[in-house]
Amino acid sequence: MAEYIAIPKLGMTMTEATLVEWKVAEGDHVNKGDVVLVIQTEKTLWDVQAAASGFVHILVQQDVKAAVGRVVGLIAATKEELEQLQKEPPKELYTTGAAPPARAPAAAGAGAAAPPRAPGERVAVSPLARKLAEEHGIDVTAIAGTGPGGRIIREDVEAAIEARAREIEIAYQGRRVKGKTPLRGMRAAIAEHMQRSLAVSAQLTSMGEIDATELVKARNELVKREADLGVRISYTDILIVAAARALLDNPIVNSSIINNELVTWEDINIGMAVALEEGLIVPVIRDADKKSLIEISREASSLAEKARSGALLPDDVAAGTFTITNLGAFGGGWGFGTPIINQPQSAILGTGAIVERAIVRDGQVVAAPVMTYSFTFDHRVIDGLPAARFMARLTELLENPKLLPLDV
Repeated sequence: MAEYIAIPKLGMTMTEATLVEWKVAEGDHVNKGDVVLVIQTEKTLWDVQAAASGFVHILVQQDVKAAVGRVVGLIAATKEELEQLQKEPPKELYTTGAAPPARAPAAAGAGAAAPPRAPGERVAVSPLARKLAEEHGIDVTAIAGTGPGGRIIREDVEAAIEARAREIEIAYQGRRVKGKTPLRGMRAAIAEHMQRSLAVSAQLTSMGEIDATELVKARNELVKREADLGVRISYTDILIVAAARALLDNPIVNSSIINNELVTWEDINIGMAVALEEGLIVPVIRDADKKSLIEISREASSLAEKARSGALLPDDVAAGTFTITNLGAFGGGWGFGTPIINQPQSAILGTGAIVERAIVRDGQVVAAPVMTYSFTFDHRVIDGLPAARFMARLTELLENPKLLPLDV
C-alpha cells in the first residue's frame, strides 16, 4: 500500500497550510527522509519528508491550501503501483482522525486555455515543444494541445509565447522587465496580512523621541556583565521588559476586536519582528510580564535563531497581543516610519536607531543619544488619550530604566 504524504499538525493553532513548493516531480523516486514538499502556515515554512522510499504521485498541486491531515501525495513502492495510482480518478484523502474542512466556493480559474487536468495527470507534449517551453518559462499544463490526441506541439508553445509577449507589452507599457518572481510563500503571506490589516482597522501613527541617555548607560552596564549573566542583553530585550510593564498599566492597548467584541487579554505576549531575506517574521515571547530580563533575552535569542534557520513552528508565531519592531540594529540614523499592525492586535511599536541629537536639558542645548519611536494603534480600540498615556509611561520607563526590573 502506498505511503501518505500529508499535511502535518505542527502546533495547536494550526488548521491548514499552503503547499509552497514540491521538491520532486510526478513519478520521481525518493528515499525515506528526503524533503519532498515545502509547506507554509502563517509565515512559517516547513519541510515535509518522505515517510518511505518509492515513487511520488502528486495529488494536490503547489500554491493550494490544504487542511491538516489532508493527503497531498502518495509514495508508491513500485513503478507498477505508481502507474495504477495514476490511472485512478482523483480523490480527496485524509489521514486517520482527520476530517475534510467545510468547503467554501471555489475561486474562478485564471486561465481556460487548457482543459482541466487531474492532479498528477501526464501532459502529452512533443520533445521540441517541451524544450521550447522550458527555454521561455512556459507552463505546458496551461496550454491546450492541437496535435494528435490533444498533444502539445511546437506551434502551441510558440502561440503561448506570443500571447505572453502581447500581455507584457500591454501590462508594462514599454518598460523593460529586469525580472519577475511569483508572489508566493512568505512574501505572499506578508502581502496578504499587511493589506488585510489596513483594510480591517483604523490605523493611526504617533511619533516622537525618547532621551536614551540612561537607557544606553543601563545597557552598557549589562553588557559588561555578559560573562556572568550568560547572555548579551540587547536593546530589544529591554524594550520588551518596558513594553510589558507599560501594557500592565494600560490594558486597553493589550486588546483586540474579535467577532465584533472588544477583548482585553489577560496574557501579555509580545511579538518581536525578525528580519529575514524574504521579509519580516514575528515570533512571540509569551507571558513577557512574568519573565526576567535574562529569561526574555535567552528566549528572544533562541526564537531569532530559529527564525533565521527556518525552524520556527506555528505556535512560535501565534497568540501575540502586542508587537515591537526595532530597526535600530540596522542603523539608518534618525527617522520615523508607520509600522502596520499585526492583526488581530491593536497596536505595534516601531523604534529607530539611537543617535546623537541636540536636546534641551535644564534650559541648555546639549547633545544626547535619542531613540525615535513610531506607535501605530487601531483607533477603533484605542483613543488618542489612552495612546498618549501608554507612550508617556513607556517613555518614562525607558528614560528611567531604574524603574524596570533589570536587576537580573
